Amino acid sequence: MPTLDICFSPELLPLFDLKGKVAVVVDVLRATSSIVTALASGVTHLVPFSELAECRAMVAQGYLTAAERDGRQAEGVDLGNSPFGYLDGVVPVRGRTVAITTTNGTRALHLSAAADEIVVGAFLNLGAVADYLRRLNKDVVVVCAGWKGHFCLEDTLFGGALAARLAEADGFDTTSSDATLAALDLWAAAAPDLAGYLLRSAHVRRLNSLEAHQDMDFCIREDEYHLVPVFRDGRIQSLEH
Repeated sequence: MPTLDICFSPELLPLFDLKGKVAVVVDVLRATSSIVTALASGVTHLVPFSELAECRAMVAQGYLTAAERDGRQAEGVDLGNSPFGYLDGVVPVRGRTVAITTTNGTRALHLSAAADEIVVGAFLNLGAVADYLRRLNKDVVVVCAGWKGHFCLEDTLFGGALAARLAEADGFDTTSSDATLAALDLWAAAAPDLAGYLLRSAHVRRLNSLEAHQDMDFCIREDEYHLVPVFRDGRIQSLEH
């Protein structure tokens, strides 16, 4: 029976052996939510970068650029890190390619390179990710992007929600890891009012200080899109594309 474990921060990844496993990278607020939304809105693929200069340089290859640092859109780029940038129509995105860099999410993607498969997860595509993992039938590590190396509540809650979905099917071992058990308990406490629960979290308070209130409400919607982005050969592309 495949197992599901949770890495609470990319800083802890050296403690995990990702070989032969599926890494589900999650940055609910907001990188992976934005990536899922971008692909659902017609972006053909995204290329994640760790450095801002590398991202900006992709303009020369016809890419739109999306960049965030400390929660704010970086200067000299087309888009920030809000899913609404792909929905509001201000910057037409359908049929375009996007170079993206964020404080936490794109770093977590690159640090998960040892995994057999890297999947981009968010509440927005929770069910699609769970279905895909059942088909793969491999051990899974949820890689929480966190905030600058620190534990992040919303990413851990995603891990708990994913574990709950997979446990329902009786096909995954979600009990052998203390991290997964903790995430499941947090999810059970938060699920009845996820928005209210997250109002206490550091990242939501940070977003609210930036007047990005609507982002949290959107990013915690479950199963908004049925697509599975995977990070292969330097590109993030939807399996459904």
